[in-house]
Amino acid sequence: MQIYEEALRLKKQGRTSAIATIVECRGSSPQKQGAKMLVRDDGSILGTLGGGCLEADVRQAALMALKDGEPATMPFELTEQKGGLVCGGTVLVYIEPLLLEPHLVILGAGHVGKRLATLARFTGFRVTVVDDREEYANQENIPDANELMVRSFTRAFEDLPMENSAFVVVATRGHNHDLDAVKAALRTTAGYIGLLGSRRKKALLWRSLEESGFSREEINRVIIPVGLEIGSVSPEEISVSIMAQIIQKRRANGASKTGGARTCSRLIHEDGDLQTASAARQ
Repeated sequence: MQIYEEALRLKKQGRTSAIATIVECRGSSPQKQGAKMLVRDDGSILGTLGGGCLEADVRQAALMALKDGEPATMPFELTEQKGGLVCGGTVLVYIEPLLLEPHLVILGAGHVGKRLATLARFTGFRVTVVDDREEYANQENIPDANELMVRSFTRAFEDLPMENSAFVVVATRGHNHDLDAVKAALRTTAGYIGLLGSRRKKALLWRSLEESGFSREEINRVIIPVGLEIGSVSPEEISVSIMAQIIQKRRANGASKTGGARTCSRLIHEDGDLQTASAARQ
């Protein structure tokens, strides 16, 4: 129970962990079937699988599972090296990464921001909405947001932890606010930054960002117009196109993974454009 309580505590802090469980034992082993160990994202552990090289290898595999976002199955053969105690058995360890929900930060609580928050929450995202107007950034107006912040867009990411895997969509009510929001987003490590707007607006924004000292490489991180080209016009349709692109991006990042539990063996020695419509903004 303590392991699960700790995993929940870490999640509330925005941290990840992995639970390693012995799911099968044959012969003699330091721990029996059902033994669990929690590996935190910093490599520290809670619980034990019996110590020694087995535990060290499982710890490394758990950190890899957190990085890959995929579970892993590891069979171990316990043998002797250089004398000493010998377990002589085999164990199978299942490693389950406990990951955070994908994080979407929406800058702008207008028509699109509101619909996008609903759709993102429905598709399993943790949603943060930022706007400088309290009458818009409130729970009554945007009930599906996990977190609402009333602040200027230049300060949008203050005290807001951002992962490399985070998504940012800029949907403010005007060009000047867009510029402030994009600048703030580019100073984060977010892996996806999308801006609501037309292709004609792109050149103007790019020039403003270059004049502000951003490099071409940095500026190219911004997707404009954000969303897949599906002929969207209404705020609802635009939100669908944006979420479709975000999901496509998220899944593409994991396309090279196996899609199932990885299996690796160890021999253990136990020795130690359509978005310019006025309806899209507010």
